Amino acid sequence: MKQYDYLIVGAGLFGATCAYRLHQLGKKCLVIDRRPHLGGNVYCENIEGIHVHTYGAHIFHTSNKQVWDFVNSFVPFNRYTNSPIANYKGELYNLPFNMNTFCQMWPDVKTPQEAETRINEQKAEALAALGGREPQNLEEQALCLVGKDIFQKLIKEYTEKQWGRDCKELPAFIIKRLPVRFVFDNNYFNDTYQGIPIGGYNVLIEKLLEGIETKTNCDFFAEYKDHWQEVADKLIYTGQLDEYFDFCLGRLDWRTVTFKTRVENKPNYQGNAVMNFTSHEKPYTRVIEHKHFEQFGQAVYDVPKTVVSEEYSTEYKSGMEPYYPVNDARNNALAEQYKQLAAKEKDVLFGGRLAEYKYYDMAPIIERALSLTF
Repeated sequence: MKQYDYLIVGAGLFGATCAYRLHQLGKKCLVIDRRPHLGGNVYCENIEGIHVHTYGAHIFHTSNKQVWDFVNSFVPFNRYTNSPIANYKGELYNLPFNMNTFCQMWPDVKTPQEAETRINEQKAEALAALGGREPQNLEEQALCLVGKDIFQKLIKEYTEKQWGRDCKELPAFIIKRLPVRFVFDNNYFNDTYQGIPIGGYNVLIEKLLEGIETKTNCDFFAEYKDHWQEVADKLIYTGQLDEYFDFCLGRLDWRTVTFKTRVENKPNYQGNAVMNFTSHEKPYTRVIEHKHFEQFGQAVYDVPKTVVSEEYSTEYKSGMEPYYPVNDARNNALAEQYKQLAAKEKDVLFGGRLAEYKYYDMAPIIERALSLTF
């Protein structure tokens, strides 16, 4: 008799939610992760009494009441509302693009009608320059969606830092649409529910994995890959899709991010959790001040220090943490070939961002795990 019903590779949200559901069904699971901690990219460190999002800002948002009720059954979520600021060479703009942004961009614009007229004039210029043809790259697409002023200050250089390429070299489909709101509303998300778990995401992960055996610093490929069937009936794999097959068809491309985190000897550094730096003047894409995820108003000053992280976008190299799939023609075709191999694997379920080569936000990944039939 095998020791486990399921071996789950990866202790992020997908793996942890699957493990919880299986545990509820009476299945015995072993959850392993090659990192020294559980939680995957939602893991938080406690620095100076502040829950630091080690792998970048994670803001939970959804309109799915089932998912919202599910996560809140483990830990209550606070009222955090994502309202990032864009910093272009010292000029500050509210995001997403809304009436606050337009009044900051054009001081003579005061009404929704004036903002819409200004944007439509610039969109018309961009469309005329194309001479009737479809946009061929991201720059042309963005200009046709929002016009030159917003593109130049808030999109162009920020996007180039994110992708490491000129906007003219990026495919148009990356920006299929850009939300433009002609109301004074800085709430980045349109979802019904939004917040951060009180006490940090580690509380959620610990509750999901309560009563389940886990092993960290455990590399699946070194310890289990060739003989996992000897210890478990089935495998749930959440790691990199191409790595599972030993990169036999070639390597999939990823973008990744790195962070420089420091403690500031002041209670309030930038007054907001997320500030995007949209020009090339700064090498980082954004600065995250972590305490603003959980401390609001005067409570910000109850903790005398603060922790900030500079976020840098870069090309993925072996040994780094992969973040974002590169959904161009080559990678999509290669991923499809790997998925065909995955479909032939007996008793193996491939799930999550890395194993499906698909970008998932947190709520959809939990929704996916909840939808599975075991």
